Amino acid sequence: MQIRKAMESDFTSMWAIFHAIVSEGSTYVFAADASRQTAFDYWFGKDIKTYVAEDGGKIVGMYKLVANQRDRGAHVANASFMVDSAAAGKGAGKAMGEHCLREAKAAGFLAMQFNFVVSTNERAVRLWQGLGFQIAGTLPKAFQHPSLGYVDAYVMHRFLDDIVL
Repeated sequence: MQIRKAMESDFTSMWAIFHAIVSEGSTYVFAADASRQTAFDYWFGKDIKTYVAEDGGKIVGMYKLVANQRDRGAHVANASFMVDSAAAGKGAGKAMGEHCLREAKAAGFLAMQFNFVVSTNERAVRLWQGLGFQIAGTLPKAFQHPSLGYVDAYVMHRFLDDIVL
């Protein structure tokens, strides 16, 4: 698996992954009918570093790395990840997570925080905990799941001081 900086020419493949995930509705806050432009802006907007994971020349996932907050909060990173359902469970998420942690450390961030991990997304919660994140807080009934109704979301956090470059 290769992880590299995303190019705008990758967007057609990225859009397919994005659209499938947001249409399913159980992990991201986007409306099921979010537009291509909304997706493009999410991945290629100002001050966003976006990467794709390729397996056999096919894009199987992507992540973006940004500052979690501006100015006095800019020392903490934030990231978002999506993996093609056909590649789920094959290591793309973990590989991108490890890559992202190294990129964040190299960029000078001191920590990484995920502001909104849907509690019922057990695969993601396990992945992030396995990569050293802890649940720093719970947002009660913050996400409207399409079949479970209102469910909690987690704020997850970790410092980057143990990441080796």
